[in-house]
Amino acid sequence: MANFLTFILIVTILLNINIINVNGCYTSIISFGDSLADTGNLKLLSTKSNGPTPHFLFPPYGETFFHKPTGRCSNGRLVIDFLAESLGLPLIPPSQGSNIVTGLGQGVNYAVAGATALDSSFHEARGVVNTMTNASLGVQLGWFKQSLPSICSSVSDCKNLIGNSLILMGEIGGNDYNHAFTAGKSIDDVEAYIPSVIKAIISTVNELVELGAKTLVVPGNLPIGCSAAYLTIFYGTNIVEYDNTTGCITRLNKFAEYHNELLQKELNHIREVHPEVNVIYADYYNAAMQFFRSPNKYGFTNGALKACCGGGGPFNYNPSVECADPDSTYCDQPDTYVNWDGLHLTESAYKLIFESLFDGSYTTPKFNSLCPTFRLQSEPELSSFYVRM
Repeated sequence: MANFLTFILIVTILLNINIINVNGCYTSIISFGDSLADTGNLKLLSTKSNGPTPHFLFPPYGETFFHKPTGRCSNGRLVIDFLAESLGLPLIPPSQGSNIVTGLGQGVNYAVAGATALDSSFHEARGVVNTMTNASLGVQLGWFKQSLPSICSSVSDCKNLIGNSLILMGEIGGNDYNHAFTAGKSIDDVEAYIPSVIKAIISTVNELVELGAKTLVVPGNLPIGCSAAYLTIFYGTNIVEYDNTTGCITRLNKFAEYHNELLQKELNHIREVHPEVNVIYADYYNAAMQFFRSPNKYGFTNGALKACCGGGGPFNYNPSVECADPDSTYCDQPDTYVNWDGLHLTESAYKLIFESLFDGSYTTPKFNSLCPTFRLQSEPELSSFYVRM
């Protein structure tokens, strides 16, 4: 019976490949990044280690769509999930697991929650230790190169696969700042990291282009000054100012804007050197600022700054009482919240970001101008079938 179900799944996916090749723009998604894109890698890595089990592997994580924790740092789907569904692809499996879809080349996800753009040695030299993972962007790229022989049969076949794939570069870089801030580094200290973080991202983009990438989506940083975690860390201090319109920390949002400006400048240089490659900047910052400025307009009636799931306090965030901790509190209607657990967003917020990026005006160039057959879909049957098997 199991073999028969496997056969049916293979046939279904192969049929879907033919449909995508005729009607779609990309045959697969290859993803790198951190918890904004991780679909289960840290979960799988944690089962191989003797360390503590990450808190996001317990309910209520995943409860909205998957009805169980999957390793995603949200109550449901992420931007990458909505993107895969809308391209008619199965949800992209984590690279650290064995999955039949990987062999068929419809997508692989190398993103790991907690990952940084810079290698761990950079941060350790500055007294910052990443206790979650050492799977930096460079490590993820190494995994990708090592996995190529299992995905494609020859150099030309690999170039063809990569060239027909949509490469999603995160978001990545946010944790280089998160880990440093939570370790007590000042804003001025961490701001000095930004050029090095950008250099690491651009180096990986260039290497992927050399490997055959033709379309890459490179997200910018989110408005971290609106994060419940940072609003809690800096709460009551006299070193920050707040935006009267949003309640966000102005200096931290300026920090994110500086990161995004440097990133866009370097992406423009890649476009000049490689005019044949589609290098798409994804403006996560301004896509998210829509609901931070006007939460009620987008259905976030419980506001944009307070976490749905957390350990109490003015923003329901407490680093000592994480979401899923027995002492944490959990809201009844997560779809009315922007913030999920202090650092991550709800499925509803990620969906709005996805729509603003891939079917809106928050990418440069516009994604739907490069993929004219792209269309928003709700929940394709294949994606749902694959997730629940």
